[in-house]
Amino acid sequence: MRDFTLSVHHPAVAEEEFSSLCVATQRASTIVFDNAQAYATRGQRELDSYSYGMHGTPTQRVLEAQLTALEGGLKTVVVPSGQAAIAVVFLSVLKPGDHVLIAETAYPPVNGFCQNFLAPLGMTWSTYPPGIGSGIDEYITPETRLIWMESPGSTTMEIEDVPAIVACARARGILTGIDNTWATPLLFKPLAHGVDFSMQALTKYPGGHSDILMGSVTVARLDLRKGLRDVMRMLGFHTAPDAISLVLRGLETMAVRVEHSGRVASDLAREIDAKYPVEVLSPILPESPGHALWQRDFTGASGLFSVVLPKDWEGRLDDALNGLRIFAIGASWGGTRSLIAPMTVTGHRTTPHPRNERIILRLSIGLEDPEDLRADLHAFFGLLAAG
Repeated sequence: MRDFTLSVHHPAVAEEEFSSLCVATQRASTIVFDNAQAYATRGQRELDSYSYGMHGTPTQRVLEAQLTALEGGLKTVVVPSGQAAIAVVFLSVLKPGDHVLIAETAYPPVNGFCQNFLAPLGMTWSTYPPGIGSGIDEYITPETRLIWMESPGSTTMEIEDVPAIVACARARGILTGIDNTWATPLLFKPLAHGVDFSMQALTKYPGGHSDILMGSVTVARLDLRKGLRDVMRMLGFHTAPDAISLVLRGLETMAVRVEHSGRVASDLAREIDAKYPVEVLSPILPESPGHALWQRDFTGASGLFSVVLPKDWEGRLDDALNGLRIFAIGASWGGTRSLIAPMTVTGHRTTPHPRNERIILRLSIGLEDPEDLRADLHAFFGLLAAG
């Protein structure tokens, strides 16, 4: 071979004695084939095989298999974001004329997706109030094909009676899915409770370092996985191997991070609840309406909880936020850095509640020293309380 050719063709090297603890990051757009017949029949390959880089590399298959094991499922798909994961579930189930029933407390962009994307295609949607349990029956229509849950609820942290909702859905032949990002499969395993689609934003705890966007959906049925993969193929969804490698790295420490953040967050939530005239929203508190369900179905708490401020504190919020030293002001959560984000749920809720019009602070506890976090929060609440 001449130099131009030698510059392009990589020589084979022996790998028999090479064994690494790290998963190789394998990148590919083109997949090459051993012979003409293999190329001609590439469309007949199994979904876990390889035919084009868009459909995954061995790096992605490792992540899918690891998530499947954690979820206690059969197969997992990986997509570029948590919102993309939700969209893929909906599009794999719904067709024009169908209806999806969504938790009122779900991640707000879910409603936006339904209103701006599904509705023009002839699909309908509505919401159900938090904590409805078996009462969801009255919200189901003859056209309902999917019930979407999120537990705890986004920002306001309500716990759903997942087994009761699943029982109602199964009795009517309706599929169920859940956003399980708060708990991860370490603290709650939706498939074990009969949920059909277990989704999580890998952006949060699995990635763990606030530097990637990714989502996953795990199922216990091959037909549901095929539906997801068909939608992904038609939409051209691809997840970069380098980002996948970061999630694989994050998974190795996820259990210790979730355990630590959950313990510190629970301590801080109890202290804030006892010390200040605020409403702390967390299922770990005995007075929380979902506390009994959380104790029954979950094995612990993660590092996210919320605080509703008294109205007369709201005018001092900007100054108090600007005085924070350890907490960063920002959305998302599940990383190593502790975050605080002021939010409102106005416009996203239909069930009346006084907190709907109030400022709610969402706190994500990271990996800093608990005493530094405690001091920062006490200084913060001290500024808010200074009338």
